[in-house]
Amino acid sequence: MLFKVYCNRKIALIRKSGSAAMKNIFIIGSKGIPSQYGGFETFVEKLTEYQKSDEIKYHVACLSSEIEDEFEHNGARCFNVKIPEIGPAKAVYYDIMALDKIYKYIKQNNVKNALVYILACRIGPFISFYKRKFKKLNIPVLVNPDGHEWKRAKWSAPIRKYWKISEKLMIKNADLVICDSIAIEDYIKEDYKMYNPKTTFIAYGATVNAPAQINKDKFNEWKDKWKLDNGYYLIVGRFVPENNYELMIKEFIKSKTNKSLVIVTNIEQNKFFNDLKATTGFDSDPRVKFVGTIYDEDLLYQVRKNAFAYFHGHEVGGTNPSLLEALATTSLNILLDVQFNIEVARNAALYFSKKNNSLVEIMKEAEGLSEVELRSKEKLAKERIEENYSWDLIITKYEKLFLEL
Repeated sequence: MLFKVYCNRKIALIRKSGSAAMKNIFIIGSKGIPSQYGGFETFVEKLTEYQKSDEIKYHVACLSSEIEDEFEHNGARCFNVKIPEIGPAKAVYYDIMALDKIYKYIKQNNVKNALVYILACRIGPFISFYKRKFKKLNIPVLVNPDGHEWKRAKWSAPIRKYWKISEKLMIKNADLVICDSIAIEDYIKEDYKMYNPKTTFIAYGATVNAPAQINKDKFNEWKDKWKLDNGYYLIVGRFVPENNYELMIKEFIKSKTNKSLVIVTNIEQNKFFNDLKATTGFDSDPRVKFVGTIYDEDLLYQVRKNAFAYFHGHEVGGTNPSLLEALATTSLNILLDVQFNIEVARNAALYFSKKNNSLVEIMKEAEGLSEVELRSKEKLAKERIEENYSWDLIITKYEKLFLEL
């Protein structure tokens, strides 16, 4: 009897520590969890929060500027990677140090049943070195290429060139490329067909459900602070040129609407902000309101829910988290007509182009829609999320993939 109890305890310890009885998934590339903001961070948060299988143990790298320690969150083993402030190279250094830590952990703990999942393509010039090390341990390396990072206007020409080379080398060395957009998967297959990459499509996720707690007073105070009525236009996204802020603000200012334009973004008094002010003159139009970032999930949900329509000007690749949240929450969505946005929303949204007055005309169309037509668009949008992008569906697909590899 004592021997049986000892064996059961031993088996439990083996499962807990991450042996062959458990599939160990090592994730790097996000800033870590608990998440505050950002697509990859939210993805890892939901992947661990909504975990279904008890045969999976997640190990998540977390960026730290203070201490190197371990902690548990959502049942995942989280390990801090302390990185100094070294400018643009910080993210590359972070991924490399995280891979070093993972390799040492696997060796020290004799972990057999594992895989490494790298989010984004930052470390292409270094990946073949680590790929060889993990291959000797029979551990596959998976990569999520995200979007077209090498197209982002915020990067200088040399950095954009680095991103493209890095992406090429990441795809070349990956055992599997997980794309969150069908368009991105097609691009990977075509641009890197010389490597015959193995790819699969698993989208990013969202939820239609409201937060557990809704504080209406909080929203009303926020609305009063910015002198808003219900029924404003809304933009939520990173403050970068390729999200087409200039286009959307210019078109909005030309319109005759009496609604406000609320812009939720990480606004900084930088060159882009000053250039935007000079080219659009938004500071002379009281309807345009930059309100900063909103990290409070309850408040952001209410800000989205009470908007008349959401503008989405993102065009640099992938399934965008802000778009999914908008489809799940906002009644009407008005999107730039690029393939990534059309793939996600289909007939659940209205579309504008970069042509002069295109968005102005779409705004007129939107404000002329009947209540029945608005509710129809809202219903189609929520169906798109529930049927194709729910976190429940996405987590199921990921766990099936991880366990089968």
